[in-house]
This record gives sequence, C-alpha cells and structure tokens, in this order.
Amino acid sequence: MVTASEQGAHGERIVPMRLQKFLARAGVASRRGSEDLMTAGRVAVNGEIVTELGSKVDPRVDVVTVDGAAVELADGPVYLVLNKPAGYLTTMADPQGRPTVADIVPREPAGLFPVGRLDKDTTGVLLFMTDGDLAHRLLHPKYHVEKRYIATVEGAPSDGNLKRLARGIELDDGPTKPARIRRLAQSSLGTSVEIVISEGRKRQVKRMFLAIGHPVVVLHRASFGPVELGDLAEGLTRPLTGRELESLKAASVGGK
Repeated sequence: MVTASEQGAHGERIVPMRLQKFLARAGVASRRGSEDLMTAGRVAVNGEIVTELGSKVDPRVDVVTVDGAAVELADGPVYLVLNKPAGYLTTMADPQGRPTVADIVPREPAGLFPVGRLDKDTTGVLLFMTDGDLAHRLLHPKYHVEKRYIATVEGAPSDGNLKRLARGIELDDGPTKPARIRRLAQSSLGTSVEIVISEGRKRQVKRMFLAIGHPVVVLHRASFGPVELGDLAEGLTRPLTGRELESLKAASVGGK
C-alpha cells in the first residue's frame, strides 16, 4: 500500500524515481536537460556526485543538490523561468512539428504553461507556471507589470524618435502607453536600445521600432517584473525564488 507520505500533491507515487525525473519534476530542467546536468557532474545526492542516468532517488530522505543548491519537489503550484533561446515557438505543441519551448522545459508537473509569448527569434525571460490566476493577472493590461527588453535596431534612431516611443506612439491597434527608453551602444548590427514597457501586445516592441523606421534586428527580454535571468544558461530553467514570486504577486495586485 502507498502511504500518504509516499504520494505527491495529486496522489501519484513519488518514490523511488529516477534522478532525472526528480530534477524535471522539481523544475530544474527538462528530462533531457536534467540528464545533461548529471553527466556534467553538477548533480549530487547526499553529497556525492551522481552521473549515472539510471540512478534513483527517494525524495523523502535523500538530499539532492545542483551546483550545490538544494532541490526539492513542490507540493503546490510550480513557477519557473526559462532563458529562452532563439528558434523555439512559445507554445506547448505545434501541429507542424516545429521546435517549441515544450522541448526544453520540464514535462512535469502536468499543466505547466508559458505566461505570454516571445517570438520565435526573441530570447530571454519566459515565465512558466501552473497558477492560472497569477498568470492571468500578470498579463492583464490594468496591472502594468513591466517587461524590460534589449533591442538591436537598424540604423541610429534620433533622440526625437526615441522620445516619441517614450511618450507613446500610435500603432494599428491604438496608442502605446509611455515607455522608458535608453540608448545603449552602436555596433555593426545597428543601435542597442533598452526599452521598458508595461503592456503585452503581440510583437509590440518590434512594431514600435518599425513605426519610427528602425526595424528590430535582435530582441532579448531581460526581465519580466522582478524576474531576471542572473547566470541562468540559455535553454535552461530554474524555479522562481520566494522573493521573486512575492514580488510578482505584489506587482499583479491593485491595477492602476
């Protein structure tokens, strides 16, 4: 008989399990990504590095660490951030068989979904969670949750055009809300600009720069609310910290 202590939040048996499955369920990486972490010698069980993919772990008693940080299964909603690479669609399934973010995020727990979208060629912060209420609030325009992007655009936008974006510019679906704009650097690709917006319209940043005649060449989302990537490698996920989660919840309360 399986006792209550041997069951997860949804009644499924949780012991014993393969280590890579444990890491995926804990939100560290996809199953394949977890295997890569193991073979790279970054995973330890009870202080011992484990590289053998057939290894099993008992979540009730074993202490699992990745790069020295303890990893545990979550009993409640799961919240992750992915450092999205270019080339992946922000969807959990594609009928045409194209690469999607589902290929690089954990397949468990069931119900994990992306919060909003990033274009196929856009990189950076992409949130995933099983908490539909919070995701809805984070995406609702009345809450003004800020997203920060680094855009490399063609040419050299004038200060006047950047001020137009900062004040709000007319698009085909209406004027944008004020944004914060900062010119960063010039390179052979064009001009790098930091832009912070509080809306989430489809392809909004690209459309804004196109409206002033400077199409986006490269786009990276550096933060979503308080969540930044830190040293998270491209293509990997990590659980949100308690501080990040509380700040996200605070940002999604009391819309303006």
